[in-house]
Amino acid sequence: MRLGSVRVSSGFVVGAVLTVLFVGAAALSYAWTPWSTEGLSIASRLRPPGGEHWFGTDHFGRDIFSMIMVGARTSITVALVAVAIGAGIGVPLGLAAAAGRGGWLDELVMRFNDLVFAFPALILAILITASLGPGAVNAILAIGIFNIPVFARLTRGAALSLWAREYILAARAAGKGAARISFEHILPNTANLLIVQATIQFSLGILAEVGLSYVGLGAQPPTPSWGRMLAEAQTMIYVAPWFAIFPGLAVALTVLGLNLMGDGLRDALDPRLKGRA
Repeated sequence: MRLGSVRVSSGFVVGAVLTVLFVGAAALSYAWTPWSTEGLSIASRLRPPGGEHWFGTDHFGRDIFSMIMVGARTSITVALVAVAIGAGIGVPLGLAAAAGRGGWLDELVMRFNDLVFAFPALILAILITASLGPGAVNAILAIGIFNIPVFARLTRGAALSLWAREYILAARAAGKGAARISFEHILPNTANLLIVQATIQFSLGILAEVGLSYVGLGAQPPTPSWGRMLAEAQTMIYVAPWFAIFPGLAVALTVLGLNLMGDGLRDALDPRLKGRA
């Protein structure tokens, strides 16, 4: 399938549709949800899916479909801001490290990367949020900190391979400094890799937010969160299985959509793979 001059795979289309659905639901939740997510109704607790409550209700009588809509907003916002923090700091660091390859800044950036990568992503996020306290803002900070070395290492590796190219040598001969070359020539030629990586980190950020909320360190009540919904549902899996099934499907389909879209973007943007599409 082609979109303009770019050939995309069917997996990319499926991933894009899933992503648009969940992003659309999150955006719509700012203006409308079928039911309020804050009002409690003990008389309506643990109702199975039906015409009135499409996905059923939870143990407080809240509509699960509405909770999933608002939970999508929470997860997407946390992951999106965390990726923006990681890219906003990590990309300039990676460009600077590549420009000063072999120098003290390059060594400092790489040792910082090694330090962060020494800890699993979720464990590091738990350590940070446990130290700073639970909440969506601290979850964003924790996930964003882990994203910094990811983007820094990717940018540095891609930039190092470009510094020996002829057009970079021509730019240096024309009197351009390292910073100007990095942002005018290196960054545009690494944008494809960074876009694909941002998509992957976005899906990992959603999983990290869900994991933090599951253990009580993410968004706090009364803000709905997919992770906390799963945590609350685990003791009722035999009584009200829909309470766990629908939030779990929301997480799985969102991450699947982002991963399919990331793979499709990689295939479409990588010139070595265009002939296989």
